Amino acid sequence: MKTYHYYLIFKPYGMLSQFSGEANDAVLGDLFNFPKDVYPVGRLDKDSEGLLLLTNDNRFKQFLLEPKFKVSKEYWVQVEGVPSSEQITNLSSGRISIKHEGRNHRVAPCEVEIMSDFVTFERSKPIRFRKNIPTTWLKIILREGKNRQVRKMTAAVGLPTLRLMRGKIGTFNGERLSPGDVITLQKTDLFPYFGYSSNQ
Repeated sequence: MKTYHYYLIFKPYGMLSQFSGEANDAVLGDLFNFPKDVYPVGRLDKDSEGLLLLTNDNRFKQFLLEPKFKVSKEYWVQVEGVPSSEQITNLSSGRISIKHEGRNHRVAPCEVEIMSDFVTFERSKPIRFRKNIPTTWLKIILREGKNRQVRKMTAAVGLPTLRLMRGKIGTFNGERLSPGDVITLQKTDLFPYFGYSSNQ
């Protein structure tokens, strides 16, 4: 009988969301001795940080990735500039088109708000600092996930992303985690968060 494994990690900046790379690349296997058949569900870019789930349970992977289940992902995004109300509306209303796999993709409506009191740890490589240009932290909650979607969305409204962190997946929360943390989950941990059936 197959043993299923579930892990929640906080991927550090500069690490690939995979187990192999070039000689000097930081990879997921540097964090923990994961079982051989465990892989990440989705990915984060090398220059993004935050939550990743890893598992060898294909049904659970499908549940997380299938658009019809609309599992939310919350991102904490530091952008260049101070957003106007119009920019916030454009980000959230589903009016933006981005390039995805060579085609235009109209993003789904999402939740966007300014995080006026947000404080977090310093990144291992600090963001570029421009004395005369302020920055703002946004909370963006998506229920879809295209390649580099958040960065493309903020760029489309004139707010370049400087730092990107995935803070939540469903109700798994990374607020108290640090880069490189690995949490081993039990299968029962998944039910209240995702309504995931235990029938295998």
